[in-house]
Amino acid sequence: MPPTPAVPDGRRPTLADVAARAGVSTALVSIVMRGVKGASTATRERVLRAAQEIGYRPDSRARLLRSNRTHLIGVQFEIQEPFHTDLVERLYSAAEAAGYQLALSAVAASRSERQAVESLLGDRCEALILVGPQAPAPRLAELAALLPVASVARRLRPAVPGVQVVRTADAEGARQAVDHLVALGHRDILHIDGGRAPGAAERRRGYRTAMTDHGLADRIRILPGGLTEQDGAAAARAIVDAAPWPTAVLAFNDACATGLLGALFRAGVQVPGEISVVGFDDSRMARLPHIDLTTVAQDIPRIAELTVAAVTGRLEGNVPPSREDVVAPRLVVRGTTAPR
Repeated sequence: MPPTPAVPDGRRPTLADVAARAGVSTALVSIVMRGVKGASTATRERVLRAAQEIGYRPDSRARLLRSNRTHLIGVQFEIQEPFHTDLVERLYSAAEAAGYQLALSAVAASRSERQAVESLLGDRCEALILVGPQAPAPRLAELAALLPVASVARRLRPAVPGVQVVRTADAEGARQAVDHLVALGHRDILHIDGGRAPGAAERRRGYRTAMTDHGLADRIRILPGGLTEQDGAAAARAIVDAAPWPTAVLAFNDACATGLLGALFRAGVQVPGEISVVGFDDSRMARLPHIDLTTVAQDIPRIAELTVAAVTGRLEGNVPPSREDVVAPRLVVRGTTAPR
C-alpha cells in the first residue's frame, strides 16, 4: 500500500512527524531510526509502521554531514559517454559494498571538468574518481594533495604523485581487433582515431604495432575522428568519398562505430559484406540486436572494483604509493565483421 499522506503542507516528513504519528517522543524515534538500544520491540514496530505510513525516509546524507566523515566518493564523468555511464552503475555497487556512497557530477557541453570537480569538493567528498579526465597533470596533482584521487581510463606519463590510475590495456585491445580482422583475410584496415581523448594514443599505438607485426605497415591508415556518433558519421563520409575503400575499420569507441554504421547504411555500403567494423568498449549500444557490434570489451566490473578499492584503501589508512592498475580487454565477436 502507498504511504498515507500525513504532512499536509507537502514537505518531507521529519522525525517529529513520525513521533506525532506513533505517539512517542522525537528522541525515541531517533533511537529507533539509528538502530540503537533503548526502545522495546513493540515501540520499535510502532515507530517503523508510523514512518512507513507517512513516507518518512532517513536522511543519510544529513546524518553523515553531521559527523566528522561523509563517506562520500565523488565521481566526475562525461554525460554523453556510454562507457562512463556503464561504469558509474558498477561504481555504485562497488562503493556500497565498501560502505560508501557516490556523489555524481557530470561534464557536459555547458559544464567544464573544473566545475564538475568543484561541485564534488563542495559536497565534502572524501575522495575523487575522475573518469577519462582531460585536466593537465599539475591540476591532478593539486587535487591529489587534497584527497585521494583515482583516474580511470587515462594513462599518466609520467605518473602523478598521489593519483592512482585504473585503465584498460588499450593497445592490447586494438591489437586483438587487428588480429581478428587479419584472421578474416582483411589487409586494408583503417583506424578512426580518438584524437586527444583518454586511451586514444594507446589504441592508435596498438593498431600501428599490430599492422606492422602482420607485415601491413604500408597499409596503415589513420583517419581523424572522435568519441561521438557524429564523429563516426563524418568519418564514414570521408571513407565513402575516397578510394580505395578499406575492407575493415577499427573505430575509436562504440559510439563512433555506431555513427559509422548508420552513415554507411545510408550510403548503401553493406556491413560486413563490403566493410567490416569493430568498436571499442562493449557498451550497451553494442549489444543492441539491430547494431550487433563486434567490439573490444572493457572489463567494467573489474575496473570499478579496483577504482573503489584504490580510494577507499587510502581512506581507511592503507596508503599505497602511486600505481597503475591495467585491466585486460577481450574481443567480443558479433555481426559487423566477416571474412573479406
